[in-house]
Amino acid sequence: MKSKIRIILAIALCLVLAVGAYLWATALMDSFYAFRSPLQHTPPSPGEPLGQPIARRVVFVLIDALREDTSQDPEVMPFLNELRRQGAWASMHSRPPSYSAPGYSVLLTGAWPDVSDGPALNLEYDDIPTFTQDDMISSMRRAGLTTAISAFNWFEKLVPQSSVSAGFYTAGEDSAADREVVDAALSWLRDGSQQFVLIHLDQVDYAGHYEGGPVDPRWDAAAKRADDLLREIVATLDLSQDALFVCSDHGQIDQGGHGGQDSVVLVEPFMLVGAGVRPGHYADVQMVDVAPTLSAMLGAAIPASSQGQVLTEMLDLGEGQLQVLEDRLEQQQGQLLSLYQSAIGRQVAVQSGEDVVAAHQLALDASIAGRLRAERLPRSLLALALLLICVAVIFRSRGRDLAWLLAGALLYLLLFNLRYAVLDGRTYSLSSVASADELIAYSAITALLAMLGSWLVVALGLRVFRRGPRQAGTLVLGLTFLVIFLLSLPVLYSYVLNGVLVSWTLPHMSSMFLGFISLIQMLLVAVVGLLLAGLTALIARFVPSSSGAA
Repeated sequence: MKSKIRIILAIALCLVLAVGAYLWATALMDSFYAFRSPLQHTPPSPGEPLGQPIARRVVFVLIDALREDTSQDPEVMPFLNELRRQGAWASMHSRPPSYSAPGYSVLLTGAWPDVSDGPALNLEYDDIPTFTQDDMISSMRRAGLTTAISAFNWFEKLVPQSSVSAGFYTAGEDSAADREVVDAALSWLRDGSQQFVLIHLDQVDYAGHYEGGPVDPRWDAAAKRADDLLREIVATLDLSQDALFVCSDHGQIDQGGHGGQDSVVLVEPFMLVGAGVRPGHYADVQMVDVAPTLSAMLGAAIPASSQGQVLTEMLDLGEGQLQVLEDRLEQQQGQLLSLYQSAIGRQVAVQSGEDVVAAHQLALDASIAGRLRAERLPRSLLALALLLICVAVIFRSRGRDLAWLLAGALLYLLLFNLRYAVLDGRTYSLSSVASADELIAYSAITALLAMLGSWLVVALGLRVFRRGPRQAGTLVLGLTFLVIFLLSLPVLYSYVLNGVLVSWTLPHMSSMFLGFISLIQMLLVAVVGLLLAGLTALIARFVPSSSGAA
């Protein structure tokens, strides 16, 4: 009777774990999509314009997904490399999540994804919010400049359209769409009506997603077409009076895709050429430096939430301009720090230093780290307690069968990751996730195959089918719980670092991804394990027992 009750309780626990994993995984992703900056309702107030511009107009060409290595290949992008020799260039670094929507937000506001209040993940067009934080296009408009955007239609939702003098937006992402985007921009460039023009080219990103990724020849072909379009754009400019800026929003992994923390998707080209620019190869820069630098070139105010530097070493600024800039940065950085620290309830003083931006950002980072430490301590204690309880239960169940069951659980992990990482070359990041449905379907098939392999090895090694139906089913349930226990380890690690859900700051990306994919596996393993336990008991009913028990 007691054994029957234990089996019923084990089945119930398996179902509870399956439901819990499903609810946690879906709530986690919903919270990620819904993430908003602590500054959403208290944005810093814009400051005063800087004054004298150093260029008549600035043209910003954003080549979506262009990798740094592709941009430096003279066989693929000869014109960009010709411009690079005439201008200021560097490698630019971004932060995850490396999707386009957060990338656009960082480029235009100068704030990292956890501060900018742009989308943390790519959203459907209708769901994209308009910036709540100040952006460089709005800053330029307040300074009395004319501004234009020719781009993918997400920019129509992100940028307040009251700040845009002229706009052309398309839902297309391929070379035909880029042709329309450039044609619209060329009319503004030729008549000289706009002082700031943003031109967004999307076909390289399209090639990465739909034409084999950066290792496919079609990627280089798309980059070459983008280079040709860049040549057309520059033909309308007078670089003795105008300035051109070229960069991308993220890279792509070799198989195609982005979004995660992979190093190749977090390095982008940075090239600035023309009026007011000091040519040369410079030290690495940060993506948050783009908005304050371009704003300063046109004499506009530094975007109020900017966390970046004005790259003064690349610009021809006079002593007076540098002094005004330093004063404005002191005010802007002080206001940003004060509002952000108030929003998260953690104060850290600014240490004196020559670099105003670096000193304030160190204080901001320290306030974030302080709150995270305070939140992680109780989570660590709870995770440790749960871990010790599980280990104690496993230890109490020790016996000659436990070694086989542990080996079977480890075999599951080996088989799942063998297919995932080795055979299919997927990364442990969001970069390999085409969609939530695709990840779930892939994980379901892979978990099923891995559980079948583990089950067969354990069943044959322990001669499970000769144990009798009840003991045979119990052994498979034991295997299932051991697999779930191993999968719970990255879940607990993610819980300690990030909490149950995404809340006031963005998660540690690698741990969050491992925890999320483990939750999906826990759901599938629980269901498959129950089915295999039933199947094993059924087979055992028709196989003679080695002990003669029924």
